[in-house]
Amino acid sequence: MTDLASDFDFDLPPALIAEHPARPRDSARLLDIPAAGPFHDRIVRDLPSLLRPGDLLVANDTAVIPAQLDARRGEARIGITLDRILPDGTWHALARNARRLRAGDVLTFPGTPNTAAVISRDDEGGVVLRFDTEGAAFDAFLQAAGVLALPPYIARPFGPTEQDRVDYATIFSAHRGAVAAPTAGLHFTPDLLAALDAAGVGRCTLTLHVGAGTFLPVRGDSIAAHRMHAERGVITAETADAINAARRAGGRIVAVGTTSLRLLESAADPDGTIRPFDGDTAIFIRPGYRFRAVDVLMTNFHLPRSTLFMLVCAFAGYDRMRDAYAHAVADGYRFYSYGDACLLHRAPAAGEQGL
Repeated sequence: MTDLASDFDFDLPPALIAEHPARPRDSARLLDIPAAGPFHDRIVRDLPSLLRPGDLLVANDTAVIPAQLDARRGEARIGITLDRILPDGTWHALARNARRLRAGDVLTFPGTPNTAAVISRDDEGGVVLRFDTEGAAFDAFLQAAGVLALPPYIARPFGPTEQDRVDYATIFSAHRGAVAAPTAGLHFTPDLLAALDAAGVGRCTLTLHVGAGTFLPVRGDSIAAHRMHAERGVITAETADAINAARRAGGRIVAVGTTSLRLLESAADPDGTIRPFDGDTAIFIRPGYRFRAVDVLMTNFHLPRSTLFMLVCAFAGYDRMRDAYAHAVADGYRFYSYGDACLLHRAPAAGEQGL
């Protein structure tokens, strides 16, 4: 098992980075990657024919908030990206020019009467903020002052557009709190859900609020030294029961996106039983991890050297995924958040131990 981030590097032509989603959403391409044998070039709306009656689709129902804020401390401009809400109602955030901030500083937000007090600051650009409003009033403040924190590889020189507000939301969106969209869910449409229903594929949702840390690269070449940022997740008793019942009946658990997979694995007992979950997870899945909860994964194509590419290599096999990504690049698949998808079947022996 490699411990070098450089072993997860690959060349990606910039022209393959998607700037806009496929329209309609379920017309995006889908690379079907079985556990063995050749790859199959399909489209997302083929998904019902690739699953079996009794399989259970598990999607992330988080909803993206406009998490990027332009703040001021006196005359100094401070860029704030909200990360996650903490149990006491404060917010952890990433701050540009964070070294200018000290506990007790008060931030203002141009065009609004709202303020936020700096509670603490760490050495990695993180701050804890307490805003002067909460609940519905805080939601209104974000709508007025915030913009989407689109990934840096989506070029928007003048900022996110109104169309991005529509495009960067999944059909499953229900619970506000994510900084980034669970992008595998962006491919689903009402027609596709109806076709899955007709094919006897069940579905349920969980909630993982994707944080700002999802954009942070692995620094240095030692994977073991990397620490994941915590993200808030919830699996209800109803969802846990549905997943466990589907598995008992012989159905496969199909995770829509790496966020769904990470939360399912965080909530799984050694025998694969899912227990209700309400808390933070910072699970880091890389080759060597022993999967317990998920059989099939639908996900987009991820960045070189990223923890998400490490995750898919753990799930489907390192050599298998390097070959699959080489196929995708050669065949012009579109990468990243607004790009195409792949359907991965778990490798028969994806690892020997958990991390």
